[in-house]
Amino acid sequence: MRALLLAAGLGTRLRPITDTIPKCLVPIHGRPLIDIWFDLLADADVERIVVNTHYFADTVVDHVASSPYRDRIELLYEEELLGTAGTMIAARRLLGDGAFLLAHGDNLTTFDLPQMQKRHENREPDIAMTMLAFRTDDPSSCGILETDAESRVLAMHEKVAQPPGNLANAAVYIVEPEVANYAASLGRSFVDFSTDVIPHFMGRIQMVETTGYHRDIGNPESLAAAHREFPTPKGAVTGLIN
Repeated sequence: MRALLLAAGLGTRLRPITDTIPKCLVPIHGRPLIDIWFDLLADADVERIVVNTHYFADTVVDHVASSPYRDRIELLYEEELLGTAGTMIAARRLLGDGAFLLAHGDNLTTFDLPQMQKRHENREPDIAMTMLAFRTDDPSSCGILETDAESRVLAMHEKVAQPPGNLANAAVYIVEPEVANYAASLGRSFVDFSTDVIPHFMGRIQMVETTGYHRDIGNPESLAAAHREFPTPKGAVTGLIN
């Protein structure tokens, strides 16, 4: 499997930390977040990791050049941000012809990718996407999911005041090529995965819930919580609930 790790964001909510470094290099226990991702993906035998760059792009290039995984990492520079699905469109050639992982790189996570892959391989024929989910302690800041008895995603409530539960979209997906093809068919350079793509596939997305650690470190409060909660720089990979 190949993976697209979204890491080009400006990290405005983490200022002043991100005044001098990109969000993907923000350290957790002294270790850059992107390195934790590289470990997780490499341990799951991901053959190629595509990372998009924009903000402090040269800093990311230099960091990747010193990574032990540099031979399997491909950098994709965006002069202007393309949106989470726009990047997927631009990276299609690098991602091959099969299903691939799409992940927001500003999450600190220890989910079990091999188990998620197995669930995707055993999906029902009409399922186009497998979405990782987690239980959040701040539902109003996340996309909260409604699912049926078969764990199909029926609705997603994005950052609403009174969400119906705490099962949240973890912004980690395994997607079939038809998902990228649909995004490209919209004919726009900037395309958002959550608002432009996910609604089209509602009912054709299966959810798997992680038992591992998962937190978006996009603001100072979440980053501080991660430093309190995350036990080691690499963490312990754990399974999926369903």
